Amino acid sequence: MIIGSHVSMSAPQYLLGAVEEAASYGANALMIYTGPPQNTRRKAVSEMKVAEAHQRMKECGIADQSLIIHAPYIINLANCVKAETFELAVSFLKQEIERVKEMQAGILVLHPGSHVQAGEEAGLAKIVVGLDEAMEQIGDINIALETMSGKGSELGYRFDQLRYIMDHAKYGDHLKVCLDTCHVHDAGYDVSEFDALLEEFEQIIGLDRLTCLHINDSKNVQGAKKDRHANIGFGEIGFSSLHTIVHHPKLEKVVKILETPYVKDHPPYRYEIAMLKSGEFDENLLERIQEGV
Repeated sequence: MIIGSHVSMSAPQYLLGAVEEAASYGANALMIYTGPPQNTRRKAVSEMKVAEAHQRMKECGIADQSLIIHAPYIINLANCVKAETFELAVSFLKQEIERVKEMQAGILVLHPGSHVQAGEEAGLAKIVVGLDEAMEQIGDINIALETMSGKGSELGYRFDQLRYIMDHAKYGDHLKVCLDTCHVHDAGYDVSEFDALLEEFEQIIGLDRLTCLHINDSKNVQGAKKDRHANIGFGEIGFSSLHTIVHHPKLEKVVKILETPYVKDHPPYRYEIAMLKSGEFDENLLERIQEGV
């Protein structure tokens, strides 16, 4: 099982520190942001100890393809209302693609965008325009469009919307999918019937496009369209369904990333990864995390 979590990347160790954090969780994968996800402030990649990090990854058994980079939330390619917001999104996505190359990663996870009341059809068309411009120098990088919950004017909450983007984008062969369990649950898909969900995904998109999974429980009922992550086994999806997903034979080579919330400022990932590996749900897990046991 290829599994890890979102980890921090901060001075002075940057990517090397992120790899060390992932290793401390018993992970063989990790996901980072190249800088704060809410703004455009970025350090030069040359300062981020990339070579040292990849050497440490080899020592820890973390493959290069198991390093996932997430684009910042401020990128909104679907914005049809403010030209300056769309232009910033395209420009910054171009820069992020170059940073992914410099960090020797291959996958950039991207939220498709929100149409800001312009309508879904207009928003999807705008995403295609933005991707066509931003991906002109895509090289060997793939962008994984994330499945969304559908809150507000979010796009990408249905498989057919992602298929539309792939079919119409100039560089569609470089578009993959990151499936978030909380998001698809909140969007209305039945995660407890995961074989049926995978079959629908296969028919509309194709399993060869599924390159990453975000493994999260949900604080909301199915179809709530709210997007509030819960710790593994402590939400509406439940441990059994999430355990089935991470061990699914069709997803053996797909990178799984936890994005579950901290428990009283304590990261839960070491505990949750161990629980998913063992298959035994610990209903006292949150207390143990708080106590550091």
